[in-house]
Amino acid sequence: MKNDESDLALSMNQSLANKFERLYKEEKDKRQFAEGELSLIKGIGMNSPEMRSLKKELNEVKEDNKKLANQINEMISRLRDASF
Repeated sequence: MKNDESDLALSMNQSLANKFERLYKEEKDKRQFAEGELSLIKGIGMNSPEMRSLKKELNEVKEDNKKLANQINEMISRLRDASF
């Protein structure tokens, strides 16, 4: 009877160990797949035509902003010189 109980306990432990090992492998495979996909997305996204276009547009907006800021500063200087 004790042998049957110990065999059953051993069998259950092995079953749990196998299940854990299978679940761990599945999780590892999913994680590696997700990491690979993320690196592809990052690589393609930063060099895509859309991203290059947006970077170009951003630089144009920054330059326009600088020009407008200079114009405003010049106007303020002229108003101060005119004693307004």
